[in-house]
Amino acid sequence: MNVRLFSFFSLISCFFLSAQVKDSASLISEVSIDAYRKPAQFITSTKSVSVAGSDFLEQNASDRLLESFNLLPGSKMEERSPGSYRLSVRGSTLRSPFGVRNVKVYLDDFTLTDATGNTYLNIIDPEIISQMEIYKGPEGGDFGAATGGTALLKTNSREIKSFGLSGGSYQHFKGKFHYAQNLNNHFFQAYSSYETTDSYRTQAALERKFIFLNDRFTYSEKSQMQMMLLFTDLHYETPGGLTFEQMKADPRQARPGTKTSPGAEEQRAGIYNKTVFTGLSNFFSFDEDFSHFIAVQGSYTDFRNPFITNYEKRYENNFAVRTHLNFEKTFEKSFYQTRLGFEGALSKGIIRNFDNNSGRPADPQNFDDISTKSGFIFLSQKAEYGNRLFIDISGSLNMMNYHWESILPNPEVGARKFRNDFLPGLGISYLLGKGFTVRGKLSKGNSAPTTEEIRSSAQEINTGLNPEYGWNTEFGLRKQWGSLLFTEVSLFDFQLKNAIVRRENISGEEYFVNAGETVQRGIEFIVESRKVNLNSPVFNSVKLYFAGNLYDFQFKDYVKGGADFSGNRLTGVPSVSLQSLVNLEFFNKLQVDLTDFYSSSTPLNDSNTVTDKPSFIGNVSFSYPVKFFRFDADFKLSVQNLYDTSYSLGYDINAFGNRFYNPAAKRNFILGIDVHLK
Repeated sequence: MNVRLFSFFSLISCFFLSAQVKDSASLISEVSIDAYRKPAQFITSTKSVSVAGSDFLEQNASDRLLESFNLLPGSKMEERSPGSYRLSVRGSTLRSPFGVRNVKVYLDDFTLTDATGNTYLNIIDPEIISQMEIYKGPEGGDFGAATGGTALLKTNSREIKSFGLSGGSYQHFKGKFHYAQNLNNHFFQAYSSYETTDSYRTQAALERKFIFLNDRFTYSEKSQMQMMLLFTDLHYETPGGLTFEQMKADPRQARPGTKTSPGAEEQRAGIYNKTVFTGLSNFFSFDEDFSHFIAVQGSYTDFRNPFITNYEKRYENNFAVRTHLNFEKTFEKSFYQTRLGFEGALSKGIIRNFDNNSGRPADPQNFDDISTKSGFIFLSQKAEYGNRLFIDISGSLNMMNYHWESILPNPEVGARKFRNDFLPGLGISYLLGKGFTVRGKLSKGNSAPTTEEIRSSAQEINTGLNPEYGWNTEFGLRKQWGSLLFTEVSLFDFQLKNAIVRRENISGEEYFVNAGETVQRGIEFIVESRKVNLNSPVFNSVKLYFAGNLYDFQFKDYVKGGADFSGNRLTGVPSVSLQSLVNLEFFNKLQVDLTDFYSSSTPLNDSNTVTDKPSFIGNVSFSYPVKFFRFDADFKLSVQNLYDTSYSLGYDINAFGNRFYNPAAKRNFILGIDVHLK
């Protein structure tokens, strides 16, 4: 069935491309990227960046961002159960059992990533996002220490007065309200939602309450202040990984108990996360050549995690500031922009572990407090010559240290300061001809261990864990073929040292080790068509997108516990990933979006003795607008896992006892309505 459907859409795509072309929708090459207030045209940008706009985001079901991330070459999101997100760029989930690590995430002017490098991406409702920019590989100059990449998430900037409801398989329900209006010099928006689902597997339910407030005050022609406040009350259950035999016997079961340990359902395993986040930013333009930006933010998180072996309570306080001066000068045939700035963050985590008595904290196990300070000073220079040569030179000096105090069972204090690391970067892009650029990039990355890696669920302070670092070399071509087609290909070679790798002990508790060196080489590509308008009353238009990754990621010089893993494939990363999106319009109203995702086999442990089979997944969504006198309504049907494939949407890599698998839902649907008030 999969092959027939894929062939069918390939054939009709070839037919549609022969039809009449109109400028009804832009290509990626025509998009302007923000690059955190350092805008540039995508086709001439020196950055290795992927962009997701409305075409990508609107094809998602109302509660999902996963498909949009996964359509972008080099980026991958996993969801082992609803709410349990992982995000990687070019294989960086090697060290991330859950959550987001080694990928820095910004929301508008503010960083969601804390001082230790951890990001709670799952506290955000995906529907507040209007555009994503994913910067791949080290970007130390402007974004500091990370070897994976950087994600810039942009919130809505258009006027909206709407509410909506959706529901579907596994008792899924979501209600939402969105108000965004221009009020004098303010653009104010308020968004609130409530979502719940029982999910496909046992012990995998989710409930999320979310509030988002945002005000952008333009107080002069080129100056703006922004205020942001968000609150999340999130609870999702964690069913745990299964062995292959358990998955075959019953893929919907939670991790069962054994003779020595209870199961996930018995212990009511899950995550409780209450977070309040607030920030204030100001961009002030002194004149057309000189400006200043500053953002100040703070957050508090009440985090609780009943697990198989313990019940963890964590209270986190975070504060961060980012500021930079911008100098710009335009001449007849050249342009220069200099940015000098600083970003710093403070974080304190109060961590308390207890025995888990069927989802309730019991006797104390370990009490630790960890404080982290991190930051970087950066300088970046952008130059353009004759509208053909584009240069970005940057560098940052990165600092991080942490201090801990163990209270129970043995009082102890300690501290560690990582070596300050200078991270340079150089990017060059040259316009060979109209719509045809060649680019090159050389950059260094560094990523210190997060609090969750220094003090993992094994409840020991791992003072021997060192930052990972490495150099990335890249070459790319971008070509726009007339007004119809855009293509891009990128080749990169990333040499990573001291790679941080996750492991599990006999109790299923995680710990981390430095895994010597890795060699990560790959090719990423995009082929995208403009929206093609057809001379047909039935088939009105089509837009095509095809992308993929071809990776050769290997361990190099990795010997641990007498085992030599050198030359093995990198754990958790498929060698081949292909993805496509077809946007169709019928009868001048019905929008149909079909997405397909192919992944080759994936090694599940460092020894490469277990690999999962390839997977081919399809989703389809239908959107139909209806106009009424006082409001408009959009009806949407999303069908996930269209081909009813058995697969895991995320693995527990290096899991003890071969509990690697987190079976994804079979074919399921969500039906929703959005009502827009006039």
